[in-house]
Amino acid sequence: MTQAAAPVITIDGPSGVGKGALCQRLASRLGWHLLDSGALYRLTALAALNRAIPLDDEAGLAVVAAGLDVQFVGGSDGLIGILLEGVETDATLRGESCGNAASRVAALPAVRAALLQRQRDFRRFPGLIADGRDMGTIVFPDAGLKLFLTASSEERARRRYKQLREKGLNANLKSLVEEIDARDERDARRTVAPLRPAADAKVLDTTQMNIEEVGDWALQLAFQRLAAPEGPLD
Repeated sequence: MTQAAAPVITIDGPSGVGKGALCQRLASRLGWHLLDSGALYRLTALAALNRAIPLDDEAGLAVVAAGLDVQFVGGSDGLIGILLEGVETDATLRGESCGNAASRVAALPAVRAALLQRQRDFRRFPGLIADGRDMGTIVFPDAGLKLFLTASSEERARRRYKQLREKGLNANLKSLVEEIDARDERDARRTVAPLRPAADAKVLDTTQMNIEEVGDWALQLAFQRLAAPEGPLD
């Protein structure tokens, strides 16, 4: 049986709905691999900067994207660490400069095409939990279980506000709501891989839910599919 036949659960949705935490829980509970697709554009930008490849060198960046040496690993604290060429990169990856570079990289069609295959290459046994915005619609349209999380922009802004304040950073709740609304509109209206649930996705509004409740919902669906008479997730 080929790696392409390995089971996949996709979890899509906008930022702030709890995708990351849910993916970590599912991957840990099932013992499956994890793909944080949003990190791949940042990793491509970081790898290019490390190699002094110009961010407008589309062909060179596509080669970098196709050959990324990246691992998503679980730590003892339950958090997922990201290794680029064996080196821990979380702090650098989330920095403002890396984010700005990633936005330039993500606009290049050749990079997007290269990362599409790179994301699919994460599919291997015993299974994959894929976190993103187009996992169920574009990257893994044949996934056996597709989940799509939503939440009100106000609640997502409150969650982000709390995160920023806990890090000692200043934040304005009203501005966060406006930024989230604007990003949602851009994601939904873009011509390439717009943000939307797959036709066969299970949709959940997490506005009034905690991570334990969301995790229970997702695990129940996963176990139902794993034990389904027609066979495991495929």
